[in-house]
Amino acid sequence: MKIIDESKSKLTKALIRVAPGTELRVGLEHIVNAKTGALIVIGDVTDISKVINGGFKLDCEFTSQKLYELAKMDGAIVLDENAGRILLANVHLVPDSSLPTSETGMRHRTAERVARQSKALVISISQRREVVSLYLDDIKYALQDLRVVLVKGNQAMQTLEKYKSSLDQVLSSLNALEFEDLVALVDVSTAIQRSQMVKRIAAEIQRYIWELGSEGRLLRMQLDELMAGVQEDFLMLIKDYCRDVKKAKKVHGQLDKMSADELLDTTKVSQLLGYEGTVNVMDRIVHPRGYRLLRRIPKLPIKVVDKLVAHFHLLQTVIHASVNELDTVEGVGEIRAHAIQEGLRRLKEYNLLERYV
Repeated sequence: MKIIDESKSKLTKALIRVAPGTELRVGLEHIVNAKTGALIVIGDVTDISKVINGGFKLDCEFTSQKLYELAKMDGAIVLDENAGRILLANVHLVPDSSLPTSETGMRHRTAERVARQSKALVISISQRREVVSLYLDDIKYALQDLRVVLVKGNQAMQTLEKYKSSLDQVLSSLNALEFEDLVALVDVSTAIQRSQMVKRIAAEIQRYIWELGSEGRLLRMQLDELMAGVQEDFLMLIKDYCRDVKKAKKVHGQLDKMSADELLDTTKVSQLLGYEGTVNVMDRIVHPRGYRLLRRIPKLPIKVVDKLVAHFHLLQTVIHASVNELDTVEGVGEIRAHAIQEGLRRLKEYNLLERYV
């Protein structure tokens, strides 16, 4: 089975569906506490019709108590796609025995094969070990004790805080270099590396939050506060330095696919941005378009930022532009032109102070 991957939206939905605070999770906990074990299939009946045999039709509203009572029987329980209705109970599951499985227990072998064959979500509850396992396509994920998940989530949050602080320092230094027009490619690659690392840690915490459900409220608040504006800032950073700005979103996606070792290689990051060259390529001076810093000016819409960059092409040109020159850009106007000049001036003073003090 593959290791869990946050990019798989189906598994994301599955984790949210069985999270604490949901009616389904209450039913699962009843079954675990009763030590009866169970097999639960969630999906379209037409998709799973080939793997079911026998049982009886219910088609009644789902409740945690009904699920618990029906689990006392030997057969599987079938719920609709939204887990809002119980369709069948005491069903015998007969998946294709030729399908590969890494499981040894009969219940889990059946669950894995049904998931592979039907593409439905299958939940297997071990009678002896009291473990709840989710099977979806070729993925297996065992739900952990909430106390363990919470500890892991808090540890990951502490790591995120450290990396976010490091990222803020790197970006503050980059801001000062941009105003001085002294940005080297190595500075850009380092900022992208740190941004991607922060993004990956946040994704891991997000998985913990999904699994914690109603118990993850505080983690959610901390994550939202730490990550406010980080994603947009990251994309603006790529748009500033990608050789072909039209490929910025593609590069953003490709960074997600890079291994940890590849991400630590500044040369590979620069190549992704479109910069090829000699061993000294990392010392190359590059010039930002201005997306990221202009986006930090209060009340300056992204559409106006796009038009400013399209008109002036480089941040330095915008910085040295007069009010009249800024006013010629569609959507700016005299009042906003003054605001842009003042906003850039304040950003420059603040970031130079941060760098040299």
